[in-house]
Parts: sequence; C-alpha cells; structure tokens
Amino acid sequence: MSVAQTDSRIKPRHTIPDVPRRATLQTIADVLGVSRSTVSNAYNRPDQLASDLRERILAVAADLGYTGPDPAARRLRTGRSGVIGLLFTEALSYAFTDPAAVGFLEGLAREAEVEGTALLLVPSPPGADAAHAVREAVVDGLCIYSMADDQAAVRAALERRIPTVVVEEPDIAGQAFVGIDDRSATRAVAKHVLALGHRDVAVLTDRLRPDGYEGPVDAAREADATFHIGRQRLLGFRDALTAAGIDWAAVPKREGPNDREAGGRLARAALGATPRPTALLATTDQLALGALRAAAELGVPVPGELSVTGFDDAPPAALADLTTLRQPLREKGEQAARLLAELREGGPPRRVMLPVELVARGSTGPAPGS
Repeated sequence: MSVAQTDSRIKPRHTIPDVPRRATLQTIADVLGVSRSTVSNAYNRPDQLASDLRERILAVAADLGYTGPDPAARRLRTGRSGVIGLLFTEALSYAFTDPAAVGFLEGLAREAEVEGTALLLVPSPPGADAAHAVREAVVDGLCIYSMADDQAAVRAALERRIPTVVVEEPDIAGQAFVGIDDRSATRAVAKHVLALGHRDVAVLTDRLRPDGYEGPVDAAREADATFHIGRQRLLGFRDALTAAGIDWAAVPKREGPNDREAGGRLARAALGATPRPTALLATTDQLALGALRAAAELGVPVPGELSVTGFDDAPPAALADLTTLRQPLREKGEQAARLLAELREGGPPRRVMLPVELVARGSTGPAPGS
C-alpha cells in the first residue's frame, strides 16, 4: 500500500474514542486505521512517511497523551542506548569550572555530537564511591578520565566489559588510551627553570591519592601515589633536578586539590620557608595561577624574585602570562570519542599519544643574583 493510500484511510480527529489510560502504538494505529508499523515509523523512521501523514500521526498521539516509544524497550531491541558515560575523579562542578577539564569535555562533546551520542557524567570525588553508579549506568561505552589506579569505580567500569577508553590515567596495559608523556613534559619545564639559574625550587602538586589530603609530601606519600599523572610529573621534575645535582629529597613538595585557592595556600606555605624558593613548579595551571595570586598578595615580585610554572596551557594561562606546558586538551576529548566509536564497531583498542610544547612567558625569569 502506498503512503498516499495509507493517508486516505486516516479517520478524522474528531472521531477519537475513549482510550485506555496509557496509549500505545497500537492504540494510535486503531484510531487512525493504519498499521502499527506505520505509527512506529513516525517516530523511528520518519523518512519512510510523507510529512503530512507523520504530522497527523503525531497530532493524534498528542491527543491521546502518547509521548513516544519506551526508551528502555528501544534499547532492548537495538542493543544501543546512544549514550557514553564519562567517569572522572572530582565533583560534578569540576567538569564545568576547571579550564583543562572544560577543554577536554568540549572535544569529547563535539565529537559525540557528530555521532549523535549523548554524554552521561559520573563524578567520583574523594570520599565517594561511584562503583554502583558505574554498574547501573545505561551506556554503550565508558570514558575514564583522570582516575586513580585503585579506585573502585575504575574496577567496576572494567568489569562491565563494554567499550572503554582511558584518558590520562590509569594507564592500563591492553586498554584503549589517550594521553601524553607527562614525565618528559615536566622534565622540560624543570630544565627551563634550571637554565635560568634557579636552584632553590619547590613543587606544588595536585592530588597524589584520592583521599582529600592537603599538605607536605614526604617520600612515603610520593612512593604510594596512585594517580599515574602525579607520579609521572613528579618523576619528570626529579629527573631534571637530580641531573643538575639537586637533592630531590630536599626539594619541598606540597599537595592539594586542583584549584586556585589550594594553589594559593600551597604557595604561601612554600614561600614561608627558609631559604625561600626562587621558583615554584606546579603540576597544573590552576595551582600555578593560585601561586601567582599568593605571590602578589605577599609582595613577592614575579619574575624578579620568583618564577612560577604551570601545566596545561588552558586559556587563563595566557591571560596571566604564565609559563606552562601546552597539551592538546580539546584533541584529547576528540580522540577519546573516536576511539570509543571504533571500539563500539568492533575495532581493536588503540593507544594515542599526543604532542606537548613548552610555552615560555613572563612568569619565569633569571634567578635572583644570577
């Protein structure tokens, strides 16, 4: 039967009878005098119907209080939810306020849009256990973004055995992965500061373990770090400093959450030491930006008496004239979405390592007296 013939059989809308409390596709088909598949096509395959026919079907459905096919039933039929889950290690607000995370999310979302895929955010801040949420999430795949090695939510994600991509950490053998060489990156940053004559340096690092700790980092805590990025970035600093004859064990290191307020607190503590460091090496831009603010409040000239470096080169870094390590934040997200799409189509897990670049700006200068 042609579409035009089907259209000619539609009953006038004023003939709609009393219907069951919950309308179905069949209810609509009976009212209109068309097949159930015709009504289904109005929702699932609109290109198969003439526009006027589809409009009549949707109008009658609205009159009957029918809002569309059950998404759960559709998932059962197709085996797809059209959603990918993003698991990350901070509170939900972090995804929208941290510049580096925003850049990554932009790339992930843009690529997901191209594929018609939605995102489900699953936060796992310190002290929270997101394992249950991960197990219950109705998703076609998972993106693990910057999680610690031993977090229960990571184990729960891998146990589901659905397409999964790790971005940054944890670095798991055989798992699809997107990242950079963090160790060589911080090595380059430290070499830059050393070349300017600095020898009294301190390190500001974001979390080494997902336990909410803030304070000095001793050898035991450094050795027990479960965040892969934290370990690698400290190792990069250590490589360069020890090669220059500086005792790594004597280098002050302070740890806190990745935000400017924490960066300010850590910097104040570091700058209160004797001798006062002439350079602060931060593992993120957010910590570095907080350190710049603290230095200004303390009256410590940058870069005259203090050099400060960051990591990420998110947009605020350029505005603050911050020397930092640039990584392709948006491309990380784009690559993650592409790898997930490949995995969902049966492709093998791939490892994508992206390039980085040292960006020297006005927050670093020669060491005082050099």
